[in-house]
Amino acid sequence: MSEINILVEDLISNNAKDFEISKVFKKYFKDYLASIDTTVETTGGKDFFVKHTKETDKFIVLLYKYMLRKHFGDYQPMSTSVPITLIALGSYGREQLCIYSDVDLMILYEDTRGYNLKEIMEELITLAWDCGLKLGSRVHELKEVEKAVKEDITIKSSILESRMIYGSKHLWYGYQNVLRRIRKTNQKEFVLEKLEEHKQRLLKYPLKMEPNIKDGYGGMREANMIFWMATVIYGVSDIRQLSEKEFSEEEYKKYRTALEYIFQVRSALHNIAKKKLDVVNFDVLPELSSKLGFEHKPRMTKERQCMAKILESLHRVHFFSTIMVKKFTRQIITNKEHPLEVKKYRYKKNLYIIEDKLFSSFYNKPKKLIELLEELIELPNEVQHFDRSYINYASQSILPSKLTKDIKKVIKALLFKENLYPIIKLIYNARLFQSVIPIAKKIVNQPQFDGYHQHPVDVHSIKTLKKLQEIHDPYVKEIYESLEEKERALVRLVCLFHDVGKGRVNDHHLSGEKLFKNLTTSLDFEHNDIQLGALLVRYHNMMSKVASNEDIYSEKIILSFTALLKSELALKMLYVVTYADISAVGETVYKSSTASLLRQLYLQALPAFENKNLLNENSRRIAKMDTIKKSKQYKELSNIMKKKIQYISSNQIFLQKKAKDILDIAIKANEISTYDYEIKNAPTLIIRIIRKQPLNLGFLLGKLEFLNISTMNIFKLYDEKKFFEIKFSEAVDEEDLLYISQIIENSFDMDKKINLKKPIILKENVGIDCNHTTYLAAMQVTAKDQKGLFAYIAKVFDDFSIEIESAKVGSIKGMAKDLFLIEKNGRFCSKQDEILNSLCTDE
Repeated sequence: MSEINILVEDLISNNAKDFEISKVFKKYFKDYLASIDTTVETTGGKDFFVKHTKETDKFIVLLYKYMLRKHFGDYQPMSTSVPITLIALGSYGREQLCIYSDVDLMILYEDTRGYNLKEIMEELITLAWDCGLKLGSRVHELKEVEKAVKEDITIKSSILESRMIYGSKHLWYGYQNVLRRIRKTNQKEFVLEKLEEHKQRLLKYPLKMEPNIKDGYGGMREANMIFWMATVIYGVSDIRQLSEKEFSEEEYKKYRTALEYIFQVRSALHNIAKKKLDVVNFDVLPELSSKLGFEHKPRMTKERQCMAKILESLHRVHFFSTIMVKKFTRQIITNKEHPLEVKKYRYKKNLYIIEDKLFSSFYNKPKKLIELLEELIELPNEVQHFDRSYINYASQSILPSKLTKDIKKVIKALLFKENLYPIIKLIYNARLFQSVIPIAKKIVNQPQFDGYHQHPVDVHSIKTLKKLQEIHDPYVKEIYESLEEKERALVRLVCLFHDVGKGRVNDHHLSGEKLFKNLTTSLDFEHNDIQLGALLVRYHNMMSKVASNEDIYSEKIILSFTALLKSELALKMLYVVTYADISAVGETVYKSSTASLLRQLYLQALPAFENKNLLNENSRRIAKMDTIKKSKQYKELSNIMKKKIQYISSNQIFLQKKAKDILDIAIKANEISTYDYEIKNAPTLIIRIIRKQPLNLGFLLGKLEFLNISTMNIFKLYDEKKFFEIKFSEAVDEEDLLYISQIIENSFDMDKKINLKKPIILKENVGIDCNHTTYLAAMQVTAKDQKGLFAYIAKVFDDFSIEIESAKVGSIKGMAKDLFLIEKNGRFCSKQDEILNSLCTDE
């Protein structure tokens, strides 16, 4: 720093221009930033923040001194005599300045005759920006500060974190008096606004597999909340001043250790990205884990170790923050007539039920774990939520050295509670999850990097239980409610433990099955319940796989699927578990198309437990035709029309469509001499085409490749007419419908061509079954999800005059899995080698 002082002084002495001096400052700051790599790797989280903050202080002071030297020349007064004070705010004021964080600076002044203060301040801000400093500046006269806070309460939190950098101490002392008044003014308004703001922030950034460590769950904002509440309510400058008053030294130590790790992660993220980055995304995780000192272990990669520690730290910060904020603010936000003070809400001593939430006194003495669990069992089912006061009380429970028979008996009773979800959520939030359910230790903070799940295993498992409690699919809900209470209890347990095998060396389905058996055996469950529950855990995602990737109208597929489940009861329970499991992944994952596929699979599988002969294609066609014949609409048709319906070529239309739909399609087709089509756009886009005139399918699909196709069915009708139904995974904007109509119209020109890039498909990833059914062959393609894949396959089929009867398209974890059912007309199976050569690449 002394070298640059000398250099700047020489430049000033030689009457150098401002831009020349600015270049010197800019180079100095740029060189400092370039040296940060080494500093980050050799300095811890908070230590680095402090060191970086001090360096920034020095640089800003250097710029300010230059401004004074420039304006006053040889008559420069002492800095304390100039009525300007430089004050750090926000993270800069807390000494938590990260590499690419904004530098929040307040220039405080007192307008005094004889000083050209505004020009000095304006030039200082301009120079700081020119030097590459990301300055977030505000300028206030001392007498205006209090008024500014009253007019805009949002700046209060920033001002509360003020720290003097340099300047007039007299002005700083006056500012501190103002701060004391600000802390005491509108306390309740400030607290309520901050609590609501924080609530909305957590809703926006919940805990996910790519966590936001600044604004999200357990992030630095949660730590800020503790400070804001503590300084406003108690007037402290450091929350540690409340140690042994509001929290123990041990509690504070665990919290600070977790927060320190979050600081380290943030410093490393900024350093890797060379810009502000607060989300731990999968792209940066490999380098981040290395920078933080993790190495691969035989059973756990460095990325998993790193993410697991991040998740644990976020949980620890969130746990401490939410409880302390509640504890600090309860007196401020409580009205005189608050329900906690009204005896009619009293449930037990120091326990209160308000609406559906259980509250506890913060002075409630902790109980033994078994006593807490017994208390939870006795709670009325109306209790659906637990206040942070009760979570704090539960977290202090006295844990046993091991689970005795008596405790296991109580745990079993707890697991059979109808309102199991809120109780499990409480146990998890109180950090008792592993103590109550030891087999869950491997799934706690267990990351999921599959590109499908959005949450760690433990969070996903509990969310699955939540989705079971609030079923939105009426059909699934009806099935669940038709089960007996004991069966519903077993479904709840399977939802909670379906992924309990993750985080282990073996396949998690098999590990989970074994762990479920061990748990339920130790809790003295009945043998049949153990076997049924373990079966469902083992095959918990089988229904989803079959529905998404297989021909659910195939007798062979249905018999294979139902053979695993063995009973109609298991099918019903698995259907409900599948719904909850998929819904828990994310709010938009369980779509109408998913619901339709699962329901169809369920309906196709049901007859297998009654009469296997009903699964035969011809038997099911005859049964559907009998239903059609009984309808009034059919009876009113001409004999010629009736014959046409009976001789519809496609079996699949009778397997997949309802009797009414088949009739409507057949009757409409009779009126068509060329083609007709229908476009529906709710809830997702569906295109239905009936044509006699040939359709250029490869061209149609190629032009629609900007949309995601979920399923496609092509049914041969009669008189050389076909029915096409293409379903997409989402709706489109209304203005796109005209464009789609034009594409369909153009697709009846067989001379139309489209250039499609050949996708990468490997021969070993193409499965062909020429004996799929009596009338159909099947081809299954697994390839990297790539643009134009489905359209290209359809074009190759067009080239070989192959008739597609049905197609199912899906992708998961970046891989496409497409199933094609193909009419056996002698063109497919006999030419499969040629077709494979056209489809596949050598890569």
